[in-house]
Amino acid sequence: MNYRSATLGIIAAHLMTACAPAPAPEHEDVRPVRTIVAGRTPGSVGASYSGEIRARYESQLGFRTAGKIVTRLVEVGSHVKRGQPLLRLDPSQEQLQVTASGAEVEAARSQVAQARVDLRRSEQLLARNFASQSELDHQRLVLDQAEAQLRAALARRQLNVNLQGFTTLVADRDGVVSAINAEAGQVVTAGQPVVTVQAAGEREVAISIPESRIDELRQAATLKVVVWAHPDKSWSGTLRELAPDTDSVTRTYSARISIKDPDPALLRLGMTATVTAPDVDGKAAIRLPLTAIVDHEGGRRLIWLVNTKTGRVGSREVKLGSAQNDSVMVLDGLSGGETVVTAGVHMLQPGQQVRLVQEAAVSGGAK
Repeated sequence: MNYRSATLGIIAAHLMTACAPAPAPEHEDVRPVRTIVAGRTPGSVGASYSGEIRARYESQLGFRTAGKIVTRLVEVGSHVKRGQPLLRLDPSQEQLQVTASGAEVEAARSQVAQARVDLRRSEQLLARNFASQSELDHQRLVLDQAEAQLRAALARRQLNVNLQGFTTLVADRDGVVSAINAEAGQVVTAGQPVVTVQAAGEREVAISIPESRIDELRQAATLKVVVWAHPDKSWSGTLRELAPDTDSVTRTYSARISIKDPDPALLRLGMTATVTAPDVDGKAAIRLPLTAIVDHEGGRRLIWLVNTKTGRVGSREVKLGSAQNDSVMVLDGLSGGETVVTAGVHMLQPGQQVRLVQEAAVSGGAK
């Protein structure tokens, strides 16, 4: 009887165990993340610089004599031709100088004529032994002196005539007036810049380069120029000029980028342009957003990679290059094609399940 009771108890215990509900599995936190697919692109970070469309040649014109401006013949933005008058000074002072120098010329010519008459008379007297050789030599010296004074007077008159012509400021080339720094009634000095003319034809982009980017710009194989007004068009450019010293205020180097085959109808002076160097070092490189980088102990830089089959993440150490704007070049640690987490990197753990909140895009423009 006892054996039968024990057997029934064991069977009842097994039945109760079989009917008990299974324990609930532990909930796993699936974190949403944003990702990109790392892709290789030619060059490094793809340096870009903002600048302004300028003319290849710019002339800051000024009068070659001092005076008071009486006439202004152009406005800012006026298209001018070579030799076209721009401004005029009051010419009354120069006219008086021309008149005075003309009178000096006439007086010098009279002295030359008188010296020649005296020389001939001395030669006649010497032939009749009524004059000495020394008197004849003296008259020849007087004639030489009078002729020299005549040449000096002629030169002074020509100088004053030139000064009178300098009272009209003319354009030295075809172009556009970009600035006028004087008005009618203003007294200016000789050489003071009053009008700026930007020559027609060649166009450039004036940019400023930080000292850390000088070598990159020099080594760039190609440069691309895009203006904000026409973002769908681009032009090729070359580095024409790089300042040997920095600006005293901005501490940057000024550079000029020549534009190949510019279209004057599209590239107007003063437009804002962007110069891009897409292949600074000429090697294939991977760029990642700065938000994908995790700073670790000992100066290590890590990124999180997503296993597309399991949906779990793992970290990997990378070696970084130069950074610009919101991206950085990866020198080592990636080969391309990996899915890299770009948002939420500081909340991840190794092996954690993640969910992609958007379709992965390719970094660096690779396809």
